[in-house]
Amino acid sequence: MTTNNVAEYVALLLALEAAEGLGAREVELRLDSQLIVEQLGGGYRVRDPKLQPLFREARERLAHFERWTVRHVPRAENAAADALANEALDHGRRPDERVRRWLPSGMFDRM
Repeated sequence: MTTNNVAEYVALLLALEAAEGLGAREVELRLDSQLIVEQLGGGYRVRDPKLQPLFREARERLAHFERWTVRHVPRAENAAADALANEALDHGRRPDERVRRWLPSGMFDRM
């Protein structure tokens, strides 16, 4: 099993990968994870060993952009994204290889 914070970082990395693929030069990140917003902005250190490589990769990817910003969006203002995530969970969708590369090995073998 993984944590919500790992899932949030994986989603962030997928979004950054997509933005790079589209040729974006700037990104505005809106996250409902206050922890990740603070970590990316330098307000909090990344202490969890599971998050450290994800954080490093996120910062490396962000360095490719000319400009980036990050801000916290409270969950109450993020209902559409929450609904999509819950729908995926309710239907037992398995993550594809783009997601699996950042997750602990064997995590989805039992599904």
